[in-house]
Amino acid sequence: MASNDLFGGAAARKQAPAKAAPEPKQAARAITGTPGESGYTAASIEVLEGLEPVRRRPGMYIGGTDEAALHHLFAEVLDNSMDEAVAGHATWIDVSYEEDGWLCVGDNGRGIPVDPHPKFPKKSALEVIMTTLHAGGKFDSGAYQTSGGLHGVGVSVVNALSERLEVEVARGQMLYRQIFERGQPVTKLETVGKAPNRRGTRVRFRPDDQIFGKGAQFKASRLFRMARSKAYLFGGVEIRWRCAPSLVSDGTPAEAVLRFPGGLKDYLTQDIEGKTTVVEQSFTGKVQKPEGHGSVEWAVSWLGDDDGFVHSYCNTIPTPDGGAHEAGLRSALLRALKDHAERIGQAKRFAAVTSDDVMTGCAALISIFYREPEFQGQNKGRLMSVGATRIVDQTIRDAFDHWLAASPSQALKLLDWTVERAEERLRRRAEKDVARKTATRKLRLPGKLADCSNTSAQGSELFIVEGDSAGGSAKQARDRANQAVLPLRGKILNVASATKDKLSANQQLSDLSQALGCAGGSQYRDADLRYDKVIVMTDADVDGAHIASLLITFFYRQMPKLIEGGHLYLAVPPLYKLTQGAKTAYARDDVHRAELMKTFFTGKGKVEVSRFKGLGEMMPAQLKETTMDPRRRTLLRVEIKPEDQAGTADSVERLMGNKPEARFTFIQERAAFAAEQELVDI
Repeated sequence: MASNDLFGGAAARKQAPAKAAPEPKQAARAITGTPGESGYTAASIEVLEGLEPVRRRPGMYIGGTDEAALHHLFAEVLDNSMDEAVAGHATWIDVSYEEDGWLCVGDNGRGIPVDPHPKFPKKSALEVIMTTLHAGGKFDSGAYQTSGGLHGVGVSVVNALSERLEVEVARGQMLYRQIFERGQPVTKLETVGKAPNRRGTRVRFRPDDQIFGKGAQFKASRLFRMARSKAYLFGGVEIRWRCAPSLVSDGTPAEAVLRFPGGLKDYLTQDIEGKTTVVEQSFTGKVQKPEGHGSVEWAVSWLGDDDGFVHSYCNTIPTPDGGAHEAGLRSALLRALKDHAERIGQAKRFAAVTSDDVMTGCAALISIFYREPEFQGQNKGRLMSVGATRIVDQTIRDAFDHWLAASPSQALKLLDWTVERAEERLRRRAEKDVARKTATRKLRLPGKLADCSNTSAQGSELFIVEGDSAGGSAKQARDRANQAVLPLRGKILNVASATKDKLSANQQLSDLSQALGCAGGSQYRDADLRYDKVIVMTDADVDGAHIASLLITFFYRQMPKLIEGGHLYLAVPPLYKLTQGAKTAYARDDVHRAELMKTFFTGKGKVEVSRFKGLGEMMPAQLKETTMDPRRRTLLRVEIKPEDQAGTADSVERLMGNKPEARFTFIQERAAFAAEQELVDI
């Protein structure tokens, strides 16, 4: 309504003349006769009342109508129960996902007030809360010291976007119930009867398929993770989870009791379980009522071989876009480490370190309870309260100072690791130089890397080919705008059986890494990769298959995240060219050739069959037509299935490792297969 009011007001101000108001007839002509304004009258101004704005524009309130928005409904209801728990009025919360798609959240808190509302005496406070935007107990600072639902639109939005919603309130030893459909009450507030052993609120609802689409439903695994994270964030609450067995998936339990007295410490332990850490003991702590606010709780560690993460929360509300509390955490960790470096005489080494270096590999959880927080948007994705930065910075910095002083060996380990990250960052910056021509100059091999003119990784392709002969054909066949070619000299080093010294001294691998623009191992960054597709293009024979296997092994061992990111491909060049008169076709292998002989060459006349000896023997036009042109080529993407990680590692070690007896056994077991095949299927 406010939006329409503003636009209507603006239009009126624009039309208002500076001189005296015209006669009525002139005014009528101005409204009905001016070109472009025909039909735009007071009747055009639509006033949306109640919850109708939510149903018309759900994206303004929950961010859209996708899966994330659907689960945001659960978050809004759960947050109300969590506010009761944090305020000390509830000790448990029930979450139940039912067979027919209904979701139920209940607690043993105070219960929503049911007496008549002073401003709307004909309605109960419950009905006002459920049907009116910006109505709730979160605006009164006396009702909740800290709360996540400060916008006052949470449960009313859930009501508006639900096909049906039922509320039960146990209060004053009596049980009350009211039912709503698509935001409108379909029953009055009913007194069900006495309930001497019950208290709290129970909200049961089913999302509206008119809003979220037919068949849209919650995911049990996502609901469970959301509920579990709430239990971690407030150790004083017990969340009881139940789910219909038919809806359970991804290892989600049908029933569970979620209670974590250790809070974020337990949360972090579970998140980094099985991962290598830089420090032996995580930096954890909690401070109650800093500067009169609720609390600041944190759990921080550093991962040696994995990317880090920061999960932040304010009043148990997840803030995926970070904000003031995350800024305070980053500042506190950097400043405390710098102070420690000065105390032990290593300030000069630490001078180049930035907060990004400290946060690289940092696994951190930060949760604050803050009075009257300010969020960005109704979804509360980012905390905007500037005061939270100062509180978090001061609180965590003091605690981190003590932690570093109490564990000098761990502090030195962390200091060295952070300095290494800074040195690596500076080295990458010096090597990359951003410009594409830098890689060619660094290779010092004129003509080796034929780069493309595209300056962005998006849409760019690097073809890795064997030998200068194949490289020459590929350079002529490529699209210079977005296709680069790097010829390699025969078979590269087998990285699975080579020592570190051999790896670092190998020129071909160095050339390849520099052309790609990214480092290997834990230092690999997808943003540094200079090409969207890295395509291994080798001859369609045994030697070509061996070279492709060596290259795949290199990427698997040195740059596994390049494969995980979906950047590694194998080209599929033809092995045969088949000609019958004016008809020409290319076959990948013997099976494909036999298939073409039966289906493509159906007329009379001899079919001439020629076998390509290698990519270097193909004319550039043929190579482009069959292998490099995106409109006609076939590419195989190299993937590692998550469920087969162990099997893949075992296969690489057996076939490419430094134990020849394992390969000998493999060959013996497949001798019959090898005798029947002319090509190795990679």
